[in-house]
Amino acid sequence: MRVSWRSTLLSYTFLAPALVLLAVFTFYPLLYGSYLGFTEYNGARFANGLAPKWVGTDNFEKLFADPLFLTALKNSVKYLLVVPALQLGALAVAVLVNKQLPGMAIFRAGYYVPVVTSVSLAAVMWEWVFNREGTLNWLLRSLGLTSTESQFGWLNSEAWAFWAVMLVTFWRGFGYYMVLYLAGLQTIPEELEEAAVLDGASAWQRFWRITVPLMRPTILLCTLLSTIAALRVLEEVLVLTNGGPLNSTYTALMYVYAKAFQGFDFDYGLASAAGLVVAAVALLLSAVNFRLFHRPEEEQA
Repeated sequence: MRVSWRSTLLSYTFLAPALVLLAVFTFYPLLYGSYLGFTEYNGARFANGLAPKWVGTDNFEKLFADPLFLTALKNSVKYLLVVPALQLGALAVAVLVNKQLPGMAIFRAGYYVPVVTSVSLAAVMWEWVFNREGTLNWLLRSLGLTSTESQFGWLNSEAWAFWAVMLVTFWRGFGYYMVLYLAGLQTIPEELEEAAVLDGASAWQRFWRITVPLMRPTILLCTLLSTIAALRVLEEVLVLTNGGPLNSTYTALMYVYAKAFQGFDFDYGLASAAGLVVAAVALLLSAVNFRLFHRPEEEQA
């Protein structure tokens, strides 16, 4: 069917406001930020009103010669350990709460509360939990696992601060992914489950043979979102440890933030280059996720 030019013009007229906003607040910053990654644009040039100076790949050479950036990148990659734990836990709980029982809506809402809790409020709560005199040490002492003399502040420990911050990320993201999985589960026809039960399939067989294959798109989406979020973690680190102790929780995005916005010796070029490296790692891991969840029959279709 032939579409008239008036219909096409009308369609683009409706799209225009959204396209303008995308161009101004998404595409232009993305392109300009990518350009800055190949330039010298630091506090001195900014103060003197000088334009960015093209330096090619010099910023990337500086990055990979900087021990702090390598530590930050290593910590960001290590932070990806939260992804499988978060996804498996969220999927398991989504299966459990996908029941029509009295009060289940309140139970589901309770899991979502951490998602809408501000990071500053969450930081105050978790600092109290991880404090030397906090809830976690009290619990361990009550169970006889530690003594008063051996207790320490978890966020002040170089060995444990990273895992403590990761636990906060797990707590904040759990409800979000559970809701996404729950939405995916509710799209699975009940007839399939009922037919499998009549055929004598166990609960595990129904989960592995019916639920998981039909949930592939949702699992892929959640895994992608969680992977990108793990690489971009900043808020929890900033408010809980500020990258310490001894840079044990310093992440790549915190390096970007520090180089771009902290102090008078900021360096937009170096910060943009670091951002491009993080983006490249995210794209690579996204491609891996797509490969892992790819089904051969989709290609044949």
